[in-house]
Amino acid sequence: MPAAERIGSYLKRAEQSLNTAKNAALKPAGVTVPQYAALLFLAENPGISAAALARLCGVTPPSMNTVLSNLQDRGLIERTQHPWHKNVLETTLTEKGAAVMRDADARAVRVERALAEEFTDAERAALQDLLIRCADRLDSIRPDPAA
Repeated sequence: MPAAERIGSYLKRAEQSLNTAKNAALKPAGVTVPQYAALLFLAENPGISAAALARLCGVTPPSMNTVLSNLQDRGLIERTQHPWHKNVLETTLTEKGAAVMRDADARAVRVERALAEEFTDAERAALQDLLIRCADRLDSIRPDPAA
């Protein structure tokens, strides 16, 4: 199959361009795209576990632990023991973390809006549907690692 026919190449290029634009936009806020994603989901899900946060962000638990350690070292999050489940750490934003998240989110939203402006409402809806179909199809054909 020629490279020009490989849908994955176009998906990867778009993802890389989006991440490059967001990293540039987020730099003044002092966070990377993975750190911003963690802060955003923590703002929406206070007390979430690192494992659940990793699933939401689409990264491995070890990668999320690295992100969370960096955020904790900067005083942007707190990790405390769950009151009933002693092996679970609850993660929440600090006041400083919430302020950084709001700043970063405003910057990321500008990138998202600039991208969205490229398309009509119908094109955006169609693109979203197509991307969901791509993800669903790839999820359905993922090989079983145990096989």
